[in-house]
Order: sequence, then structure tokens, then C-alpha cells
Amino acid sequence: MLSPYRVLDLTDERGEIAGMVLGDLGADVIKIEPPGGSSARMRGPLLTDGVETERSLQFMAYNRNKRSIVLDLEQHADRDTLLQLVTTADFLLESAPGSDLARHNIGFEQLRTANPRLVHVQISPFGSDGPAANWPASDLTIVALGGPVALQGVPDRAPVRVSVPQVWRHAGVEAAVAALVGHARMRQTGEAQFVDVSAQCAMTWTMLNAMDAAAIQGFDFQRKGSLGQTGQILLPIVYACADGYVVAPPSKKMMSNIANWLIEEGMVDSSWADRDWDDYETRMLTGENIADELEAFAGLCRKYTRKELLERGLIFGATFAPVNTVADVLEFRHLDERQYWLDMALPDGRKVRAPGIFARTSVAPLSVRRPAPSLDQQGAEIRAELKEWLKDANTVPLIPSGDELPFKGLKVADFSWIGVGPISARCLADHGATVVRVESELRPDILRGGLPFKDGEPDWNRSQFFGDFNASKLGLLLHLKEPAAIEIARQLIAWSDVYIESFTPGTVASLGLGYDAIRELNPGIVMVSTCLMGQTGPAASLAGFGYHTGAMAGFYEITGWPDLPPDGPWVAYTDTIAPRFLLATLMAAMDHRRRTGEGQYIDAAQFEMGLHFLAPEILDYQSSGQMITRVGNRDRYAAPHGVYPCAGDDNWCAIAVENDGHWSALRRALGDPEWAQNPDLDATAGRLKLQDSIDDEIARWTRTRDKHTVAEQLRTAGVPAGEVQRSSDLLRDPQYAHRNFYRYLDHAEMGRIPYAGHQFCIRGYPSGARSAAPILGEHSVQVLQELLGMSDEEIADAFASGAIA
Repeated sequence: MLSPYRVLDLTDERGEIAGMVLGDLGADVIKIEPPGGSSARMRGPLLTDGVETERSLQFMAYNRNKRSIVLDLEQHADRDTLLQLVTTADFLLESAPGSDLARHNIGFEQLRTANPRLVHVQISPFGSDGPAANWPASDLTIVALGGPVALQGVPDRAPVRVSVPQVWRHAGVEAAVAALVGHARMRQTGEAQFVDVSAQCAMTWTMLNAMDAAAIQGFDFQRKGSLGQTGQILLPIVYACADGYVVAPPSKKMMSNIANWLIEEGMVDSSWADRDWDDYETRMLTGENIADELEAFAGLCRKYTRKELLERGLIFGATFAPVNTVADVLEFRHLDERQYWLDMALPDGRKVRAPGIFARTSVAPLSVRRPAPSLDQQGAEIRAELKEWLKDANTVPLIPSGDELPFKGLKVADFSWIGVGPISARCLADHGATVVRVESELRPDILRGGLPFKDGEPDWNRSQFFGDFNASKLGLLLHLKEPAAIEIARQLIAWSDVYIESFTPGTVASLGLGYDAIRELNPGIVMVSTCLMGQTGPAASLAGFGYHTGAMAGFYEITGWPDLPPDGPWVAYTDTIAPRFLLATLMAAMDHRRRTGEGQYIDAAQFEMGLHFLAPEILDYQSSGQMITRVGNRDRYAAPHGVYPCAGDDNWCAIAVENDGHWSALRRALGDPEWAQNPDLDATAGRLKLQDSIDDEIARWTRTRDKHTVAEQLRTAGVPAGEVQRSSDLLRDPQYAHRNFYRYLDHAEMGRIPYAGHQFCIRGYPSGARSAAPILGEHSVQVLQELLGMSDEEIADAFASGAIA
């Protein structure tokens, strides 16, 4: 889909997945490396032997579909070659600070002089400017400052990160999204774009309903281990089973679906078959005793293995999601049936499985055309091609529209619900698309019943869980069980350029709204179906949420403490991964449609997209047998590396010593105490062996000090450090104020409230939420009248028939 475009990839390990995403979508991606190779080639996990620059499994995972050329920017000839490549490129991706371009004083102004249509994307910890721009940073400190650490783990221990570094994977895929938004704006304005991606902001979006909770409900969410906190009911969602754990909240629907199973097992009496499960839910809401039901549920889980619970649960319409290890994921039959895995050859000739394409498209399908390159593998080839490319550089005329908004004029029918689809559609809406959000009063989005509620008062129109994902949209009520509503839905889809749905596979086809039907109605439409497991395969019917997929994809296994059951990432982790991949795919499909007139169908499985964030570890297990698991805040390659208590109630600071230079800086900041002078601590290997004693000493120092003072003192000394921030901290974070991250808008019922902003800024373009989220049916008449052209009589008939309900 992106085959006409060229990407210059100067990223290191901080964001290299961005180029992979654009390459998988068809772009020609050129990896420009300094002599000796990118630092990404040295990042673990590593193969135990081989050529030094070819040992990184992370590099292999995130640099497929790229070609490598080495350019020494100290040399005038290579500097000229770089600028010549810039004149032929559409995108340039760069990690900052400390990039090769910055070291040689090549900035955006010089780049856009060389190419006035270039989209320059810079990925950095906190953004390219602002009070935090030059802070030292690491995965741990960014995720602490971004918010999710505060929400994860058990309350009687330190808060925890996901044990496998995730920050640059989130920021990198978000950079691919940012690049395509920037390109759309370049086409609108006719000018080069500088796109500034903040890893901190990217991690704030993994907080989901907690991003601005303090401003909505008056208090922050607190970490509560594996208790689910998405709605008004707090329930354990992780249960021990015969061979591990499953994620399975015992909701009203779950309990009613498995009642007969429990009766068959002799765990409850036959009266459970006719129980009023509304009473069970009421007792949960009012805090009454439901111990008998929970014990029966836990007993069922203990009796069976993870696989047995998953497979038998499907028969009963109940989702028991196994807490999988990497080894379990590799044996998951559903992925084999969908032919998901990519066969990859290691340098020594061994074959391993790697995550395959992240979305399935009916036109111009994604593909892996080449493995990660060896250093300078295509250097001569690229230099030879450059002469031909220069002949065509910037020769096609571009007629800008003059509009500020990248997607102005785009029309989107949003039939999705909960997280992935609505988040994706909101991005399009924020950037100018007209997005119609379809719901029914008889079946509103589940998130309307989820915390936080304005001033703590539950109501369908007072949830900012729903609000943050649905800003900038128009709200339309359609009761799709009514034939008249189906006809209106068809009119809406005929009006649209993009149609997004997230129902259980097969549902929209049964309504006459599947792709085969709607492409006859609207041949150029781009349709997206997103669900947990994809539209095909033995587990396609699995219904659930992002926490189910997070368990199955391996993220619960790697979040928490090694001596405790898994806690899992906050709420619905894959709901924070999937929109990034989905948006990149969708925008590529939209660009393909603009150029060719072809619409297409996209099958986006959250499970498959999520696995890319564990790709290096999946390769490592197959090559070395190293099995990742939860390790609190420890790191395989760095020490000390933890979250330490500070003065006050539940206040913490994250500190990450990633190299010997950081260790020397930490010693100076602490006053070089006697314990730190132990020569065994001078090298990382020694510090890894003595982590417990080091952590005790650091905690003794931090415990009496304010967390902001600790963090600032260490950052000034050059040590990556970050306060563990909650939403109340983020709402007054000076860096977020500088980036205008939170946008305050007037909501029809909640009044003036903040909406979480974008994870990237485009220079000269004040993007963000453009209007508050709709209350139920707020724009029904407007949509029917102004967008679909229905007469007053037709609208009245629609209301009378029950179609608008």
C-alpha cells in the first residue's frame, strides 16, 4: 500500500519498529547507519556467538523489510549522499537526543531545504523541547513519569512496570502513525512537516481510563493487584488453575453462562440453572456477600488446566483466557490455523518463528520481503540506484488544499465499541475527519458504564472512560435489531469512506452489513473489522476484552512479582497496542485509495498485533531457551534498576542505572557512601549479583526524601530517574502543559473537563480533541438530516419505528 514511498530510517533501538511498520506496509525503508553500525545492533537479547553486529535479536525483530547503508557524516561525500537521499525520500525517522544528525548539526531546516515535502519524525523520551526535553531517561523512568507504573502491582509493595521494556515499542509504532498523519498534512498544506513524538505521552495512553481520572472523579485510581477496576464493581480477574492461571472475571454474564457447567461438576445445586443473575450483580454493586459464587467459580478454575478452561469455555460462551508464557504462545493452535508465524533464519542457519504481519488486507497485502539487513548490506545497491532516483525527485506536482486538518473531508462510520476501534476513529476525528459514532440506548458502549464518572456519579453520559476515546465525534442512535435501522446504517456506510466495526466475527454479515454486501453499495470503502482473535481460526468466536488478550499474548506472565501470582498490566493492555498498528494500516489503506480508487477490507486481530511487542523475547526463547517472566522492576541487563520509596504516603521514584557512567553519577549524587565504593560494584555484572543490598541502601536514602527532590537531584547528576506519577501529577506536569497535552472542552452534561491529547505534535499545527464526546444520541437528528439528507418525515418515521433508540 505504501510502495510509492521511501523512508530514511536513522533510528536506533528507540523507535526502530516504526520503520518496520512502514516497511511491512510496502514502503522502501533505507536504514542509514554510522560506521560500526547503529547502537540498536548491540541491544539485547543477543545470540551467544556470531558477528558482533549480527547478534541482536531485537534488531532482527524490528528491522525486517529494510535495506542498510553506512554513511560516515564526518565525510563530505557521505554527507552529500545523505542529503541526496533526503531529496528522494518521503519520510525521515530519527531517534533523539543524541542522533547522528544532531551530532553533525543537520536539523529540520536543512532537511526541508533539501526536500520541501519531507515528513521528518523525531522520537524522543519527552519531546523535542520543553522543560523535560533533555532529561536522562530509560524505559523504567519514562513509564514511571508517564503514569502506568502507579497503577500496576500489589498495594503493599512498590508499583511495577511490565518486566519486558515496552516504551520504545509503543513510541515506535506511534511514530509510524505520526508519520502518516504528517504526510496527510503535508499533502494538505504543501509544506514539509516536523513531527515530534513523545514516548512519555505514548505511555500515558496505556493508562486508558486513568489518564485524567483525578480531574473527573476527584481522586486517582490506586493499584490493587489483579482486581479489575474498569467498572463500578471490583472483582478478582486472575484465578489459579491446575497448571497456572487464567484471566476470567466472574461477571453476571460469565456466571450465568457457566451455571450448567458448575451443576454438571456437582459444585452447585440444580437451582443455579434458574437463578436470577441480576440479583448477583446487584449484590456485587452494593457490596453484599457473593463469597459462595466466587468460591464455586474459583473451584472450577482450580480443577482444569488453562487449555481445558479455554476450550470448554468456548462451548459455554465463556472466556477463560490462559496466562500464557512465550512457549505457550508458540504452541497456540489458533495462530497456526491463521498461518500467522513468519519463518526466520538466524545467522547460524537455525530456523525460528517470528511474529508475522500485524493486519490482513484484501488489497496490496502486507508482506515481509526481506529479513533484517547485515551492516551496509545494500550500500552499493542504494548508491547505484540514487542516480536514477535523483532524476525523479519532487517532479510530480502537488496541489495543496490549504486546509490545516490532515483528514478534512474524510467520512467515517464508527460502529465499533470499547477500546481499539473507538481510539482509532478518534485519531481520525481529531485530525479533521467527520466521524459518526453509532450506538443504541438499548445497547450503549460498555465503557459508558465504566469509571471514572464525573464527580463520582454513575450515568451513561458521565463516564470519561468512554469520553476520552470518543472526543471529536458525532453521536447517532441506531437499534440494529430493527429493519429500518439497518437501512439507515446502509445509508451511513454508503456515505462513508471508512467503516469500522468490532462485533463478534460474523455479526455484521448476519445483519447484511458485512464487506461483501457493503462493497456493492460502496465499492471504494475501506472497512475495518477488529476483534480479539481475528475473523477466522478456531478461537475467532472468543469474546472478551483487552485483558483477555493481554493474558493470552503473554503480558500477564511478565507483570508483577516472581513470588506472587501475575498482576497484569493496567486494565486492557492490548487495547493500547492495537490502535497504533490499526491506524497505520488504515491510513496506508486510505492513501492507497486516494491514489488508486480501490477500497479494501482489513482484518485486525488484537492478539496478533500485541505479539509484536514481545517479538525479541519470542526469538530469544527459541534460540537460547531464555523464558521471560515477571521480575518486579529488575532488568536483565542493568542494576540498580528499581522503584524506591520516598517520603509521604505511597510516593515513589524510579531509578535506572544502565551503564557504568550512570553508576558513577549515582555515587556522586549520593555523596559516594562507603557501601558504594565496593569495587565489585564497578561493573554491571557485579551490581547484578548484589542487587538486593544495593536496593536496600538506595531505599534507605530515598525513604526520607521528597520524590520530586530525589528525581531532580539524580537527573541533574545525569542518572535516569523519574517520579511515579498519577493522573493528578500528569494534569499539572510542566512538560505536558508545554505540549498542551490535556485539552479542556465543554461537555453537554459533565461541563468543562480535560481530554487526553496526542502522543505527537506537528510543528505549527495545534492538534487535539476538537469537541467533547457525544452524549447518547446527541447528534442523531443532525446526522440524519445534514449528512444523510433525510427529510423531516423520514426522520420522524425512523423514531416511530424504533430504529432510533
